[in-house]
Amino acid sequence: MNEEYPKPPFASQPQDVPGMQGKMDPYPDCGEKSYKGSGRLQGKIALITGADSGIGRAVAIAFAREGAQVAISYLNEHEDAQETKRWVEEAGRKCLLLPGDLAQKQQCEDIVSKTVAEFGRIDVLVNNAAFQMTHETLDDISDEEWVKTFDINITAMFRICKAAVPHMPRGGSIINTSSVNSDMPKPTLLAYATTKGAIANFTGGLAQLLGDKGIRVNSVAPGPIWTPLIPATMTDEDVKSFGSETPLGRPGQPVEVSPIYVLLASDEASYISGSRYAVTGGKPIL
Repeated sequence: MNEEYPKPPFASQPQDVPGMQGKMDPYPDCGEKSYKGSGRLQGKIALITGADSGIGRAVAIAFAREGAQVAISYLNEHEDAQETKRWVEEAGRKCLLLPGDLAQKQQCEDIVSKTVAEFGRIDVLVNNAAFQMTHETLDDISDEEWVKTFDINITAMFRICKAAVPHMPRGGSIINTSSVNSDMPKPTLLAYATTKGAIANFTGGLAQLLGDKGIRVNSVAPGPIWTPLIPATMTDEDVKSFGSETPLGRPGQPVEVSPIYVLLASDEASYISGSRYAVTGGKPIL
């Protein structure tokens, strides 16, 4: 099955940030046709940020097919979000759509309060939303863009966790999306890579803070994954060769990342906390 996934080179396909999955070629596999659930998250309530497309969509589909009700937060990609909702509802689960900018403190608090108002609690929180831009020099990074990257990638995570924890029962799970860039920072993604290192440290510290509440905290560190953020934020040359540097010679598909989120969200991971899990196509994180 894995050998059938697309390998570079990929065609030029520039998009505006944050990008639309429906415009991508090849179209990312988020498990729409392939992911099979087995009730591992039956009865759980999940809030997932950045769940309109890419990894977030794959996680939403997997969670729904495992039995969870799902709330998805996204910026303004309404068409993609509706497609995710369609797949969640096709699995027989409710899907709450929560559009808005997570760079704003109020939006971070609102997605939690609206999820709790709809479902009563939050069992699983997946902080997955992210922003990145590619730059060749330090001078190319504006102060405004640096602050925006931190606001979306790590400050929002802090705010959402702070708002959500009072509504999470013992046995709850927080899963944060880090990156292979937290270990091997790509210089042209300086701001993004820096936030991903912060996420890894935030996760390790928070796991220790929340241990007495019975809430587990882990992070997932994907390598190059074929999502809308790639054509929307990278050069044509980077897109063309995307994923070619991995030992497997290709980018991962979102559906290849979602199973680790399912494990970490499930009761099977009851003694797993403070850890980081690599899904990198062979690039080691040691």
